[in-house]
Amino acid sequence: MKRNLLTAFLMTIATTILLGIIYPLVVTGLAQVLFPKKANGELVEVNGKLVGSRLLAQSFTGAGYFHPRPSAVNYDPTNSNGSQLGPTNRQLIDRVKSDVAALQAENPGTPVPIDLVTTSASGFDPDITPAAAEFQIPRIAKARGMSEDAVRELVRQHTEERQFGFLGEPRVNVLELNLALDRTPGKLASR
Repeated sequence: MKRNLLTAFLMTIATTILLGIIYPLVVTGLAQVLFPKKANGELVEVNGKLVGSRLLAQSFTGAGYFHPRPSAVNYDPTNSNGSQLGPTNRQLIDRVKSDVAALQAENPGTPVPIDLVTTSASGFDPDITPAAAEFQIPRIAKARGMSEDAVRELVRQHTEERQFGFLGEPRVNVLELNLALDRTPGKLASR
């Protein structure tokens, strides 16, 4: 019995050191060497100032910016969570109806893309569909004094296709697209 307890204790210590210290340090070191940008959160800097992460949505509310998907956690990266509201929940139904009405007023007669009124599971998906970006083009072009074709070309340039040609769906990173808008001549809107 004493021998079994000693063996169990030593195995616990050994596996804790191996899997709790050595393995995480090796994986972190490899990630820093092989994929340093991804390992550090794909942070985006403009003129030496940190403006966000390519991996996390942030709120853009100005008329001259593309808006991300709604966030159940108000874009707070310390609280990754969906709304936990079921499809028959009155609060969810009312919020979606309100969002649809606001978007239809912004762009009458155009169907509202689903990702502009539904939250992601994490609460801060950084991407929108090309259809959601296309829907927002008239508002942005008007607010920035640009042609819709110029804004559409920026969307096209920032549309990422399926990974390896078959994984996932085409998507547009909202932060990168808005930064490209800021580099384009035209009126600036408040973020």
